[in-house]
Amino acid sequence: MTRQLFEYHSTFGYRFIPDLKARVEHESGGYLLRTNSSGFRCEHNFDGERCSNTHRALLFGDSFTAGDGVSNKNRYGDKLEEMIKNLEVWNFGLSGTGTDQQFLIYDELAQNIDCDVIIIGVLVENIRRVAARFRHFELTSGEEQLLCKPYFTLVDGELIVHQIPVPQEPVDEKSLPVDQIDQNGRMPWLRLLVNSLGPIPKQIVQKVTGYDPVPAYNMVDDADWQLMSAILQRWIERCRQPVILVPIPLYQHVEKTANPDSYRARFRELAALTGAVLHDPLDDLWSFSHQERRKFRFKEDIHLTSAGHLALAESLAPIIRSTLSAKKS
Repeated sequence: MTRQLFEYHSTFGYRFIPDLKARVEHESGGYLLRTNSSGFRCEHNFDGERCSNTHRALLFGDSFTAGDGVSNKNRYGDKLEEMIKNLEVWNFGLSGTGTDQQFLIYDELAQNIDCDVIIIGVLVENIRRVAARFRHFELTSGEEQLLCKPYFTLVDGELIVHQIPVPQEPVDEKSLPVDQIDQNGRMPWLRLLVNSLGPIPKQIVQKVTGYDPVPAYNMVDDADWQLMSAILQRWIERCRQPVILVPIPLYQHVEKTANPDSYRARFRELAALTGAVLHDPLDDLWSFSHQERRKFRFKEDIHLTSAGHLALAESLAPIIRSTLSAKKS
């Protein structure tokens, strides 16, 4: 992640620079990024009154929700506005964040906003980010810095938050345990090696070896899952409106080079425990051909393309309509 689009925030670490309009270089040829006055990629300012006939959804997530790689209008949140009459989506997605930071965003900025439904888009890889206490950022010069992030620990069933206000100074990576640093995936040295083989060999290696990008979901008592689950439970408990919980699969799950059964089971259990509405989009994404699914991500960048965002929005739209209808009745 580069810091040129972001500024410091004392509670959740950073936010986009408010009221920013920029063209971001990307393998797609570049995309347009626009932020609101609160420092989020949203076409709505968060202090606006809503019309009496308008439904409002608050949307949370990381870069897959904020929309890295595509212009604002092509993201799944914006597509939902086109698909569902009189719906406005306030997008609180923030690139590079974990579910822990997203909960803090809700807690500080959104819990008192008048809305009809709350959508929590959890990229399943976020289970690693909630366990991390530090994250790499790239400066405009190309130099990398390691910065602190807020994080939670689970002690005797109680969530305790740390590093708030978030320290601003870079940290010396050599002084830290590796497991406290977000490495952007498992076994980075192996990932670099496999990536160097090219896309086709990479897919074959992942499928043949049974590569699991998120093994922390395999056991219900895994410490990282227990922490992720506790954060989501507290978040859902604080919501007065219906919550739609959306586990966003990794491309390995979408393209069937990794088994999704474990993470799907954990989110089903969590939804049953909390009463949240679970929407797992994976079966809908699997209804597309392999060639179509491969076009849901970029050639190099794993983020969703416009086609991927559209497919995710098409999957989500019916459950949002159903939830709004049930709330109305």
